[in-house]
Amino acid sequence: MKKTEKYADYAVEKALELLAIPSPSGYTEQAAKWLVRSFEEMGYQPKTTVKGGVIVDLGGREKGDAVMLQSHVDTLGGMVAEIKSDGRLRIVPVGSLNANNTETENCTVITKFSGVREGTFQLINASTHVNKQYSETLRKFEGMEVVLDEDVSDREDVEALGISAGDFVCFEPRSRVTDSGYIKSRFLDDKLSAAVLMAYAKYLKDRKEAPLKHVYLYFTVFEEVGHGAAGSVPPEVTEAISVDMGCVGEGLTCTERMVSICAKDNGGPYHYDVVRGLEEAAIRAGVEYAVDVYPDYLSDVRATLGAGFDVRHGCIGPGVYASHGYERSHKEGVGNTLELLIAYLDGDAE
Repeated sequence: MKKTEKYADYAVEKALELLAIPSPSGYTEQAAKWLVRSFEEMGYQPKTTVKGGVIVDLGGREKGDAVMLQSHVDTLGGMVAEIKSDGRLRIVPVGSLNANNTETENCTVITKFSGVREGTFQLINASTHVNKQYSETLRKFEGMEVVLDEDVSDREDVEALGISAGDFVCFEPRSRVTDSGYIKSRFLDDKLSAAVLMAYAKYLKDRKEAPLKHVYLYFTVFEEVGHGAAGSVPPEVTEAISVDMGCVGEGLTCTERMVSICAKDNGGPYHYDVVRGLEEAAIRAGVEYAVDVYPDYLSDVRATLGAGFDVRHGCIGPGVYASHGYERSHKEGVGNTLELLIAYLDGDAE
């Protein structure tokens, strides 16, 4: 990383703040308000969309066509579907939350009118000293439950706490940064990239000059359920780039220290001119990058295309390992993503 190192540090700092705010799809107001306050403090004028997303106009020295950078601040989570007769809670996933990697996780139940209650997500009959089928049991939501940290033994006890069907269940992110620069947390997808966009905005503000291309930031709040960026795209936008997590795993070349450029995912190829332009910018800036084909992935910009917007599209992001589980990235991946954005949008990685 070059002169952007302090902005990579800033991105990590802001990511940790954002990760501390529970925001599963459908319960994102506090995260959006935090974004609005943060951008106002930087001197921008963010706007909140009807659906609850946040748009920030960064301006641009060129007139005409604009680029929209999209990231999402909604995460995976759960929702109370049933209060069981023994006082335990059956939940259903919000987004593609996987029961296997949420077992034994601390969680909170956000009641509609009675505050927050704590609990743990467990296999039914979770003691290995009691359940001889513990190891063989498939981890599925119908076979798991939230055990409340309250003195409850039946449905009536739980209802007296103000808990009801439709309450959101938020899982503890367990965020930390190691001395070696690794960032570990649930929900780096996509709060880490949201923080990268914040760092890009701060970089521009400190430089006291708008980017060459006219740039909008769009923080969406329904990406995990498929319709985050399906609206609110300004008419002058002709290019939309999803700044999400870069996939790391077998068969791919990206690592957590790189920025990933996605050439194709489940929705098909990304726009050739955008992919090629991003790679040219990465080469020009000396950025550590990888171009990969993602085997099981859809980005927010697919919702933009599906809504009928006539835009070129791309997808980049810092490499993230163990996606939709306990995820890991690295500060160098954050820095490389930031430098790619600067080089692509302004032709200057310094």
